[in-house]
Amino acid sequence: MKNLIQRTITGFVFIFVIVSCVLYSQYTFGILFLFLTGLALIEFHNLVESELDVQLEIWVASATGMLLFISMFAFAAEWISYRVFAMYFMVLCAVFITELYRKKENPIMNWAMFTLGQAYIALPFALLSIIAYIQGKYNPILVLAFFVTIWVFDSGAYLVGVTFGKHRLFERISPKKSWEGLFGGLFFALVGSYVFSCIETSLSLYQWFGFAVIIVIFATFGDLSESLLKRTIGVKDSGKMFPGHGGILDRFDSILFATIAICIYLQLIFTKLPTISR
Repeated sequence: MKNLIQRTITGFVFIFVIVSCVLYSQYTFGILFLFLTGLALIEFHNLVESELDVQLEIWVASATGMLLFISMFAFAAEWISYRVFAMYFMVLCAVFITELYRKKENPIMNWAMFTLGQAYIALPFALLSIIAYIQGKYNPILVLAFFVTIWVFDSGAYLVGVTFGKHRLFERISPKKSWEGLFGGLFFALVGSYVFSCIETSLSLYQWFGFAVIIVIFATFGDLSESLLKRTIGVKDSGKMFPGHGGILDRFDSILFATIAICIYLQLIFTKLPTISR
């Protein structure tokens, strides 16, 4: 009961903070996810460094990922052209070159884990800005719909899976997940997308359904991938940031693939994208 109360309070605060920051302004949205990007990278590199032969300057990896978020945010908001990414790529090169002089035992692993952190953690968080500005101006409803669909899917999958789950989805990686839970979560996600179709009419009902289906598919793969990471390293939770829920990666694992997929999907729908002509 104590754990349930703790999980409930933490979950409420978690949702309240995200919804409030997304709806209040683009600046609170940017600050929140910039902060989360840095913390998620610290958590990721602490995980891999504790179990693998990795010797990175974690603060450098975290700061580099935050630079990518800032660059993507500024580009998506059309404050600056694609040239903003030049500094990020210069930092990437500097990190790789620095490894030549650090004289560590396994520089290849250091390179590999640094790159994985940028691609697996920093890029998905940065692409949230593209979703927010996909129509040329800040649209909090699309960002909110993205997260709400994931939350509704996760909750529905859990409830249906616990009640009716018999056929394991991917027992080797996540023994508790079931096909019944997946399709139950999909149903709730589709219901949620119908509600959003009544609020945000820039997407048709069928496009909203497609939005939900893509999130369900790639959120599931994101969840399974983070489970594989934890199982490989031998830990239950990625961290202790959220009492009763685990770490940042435990709470945001579903977005790691879904963000990329939804960016591509929305770009196929909307014609007005952040320009690179300047």
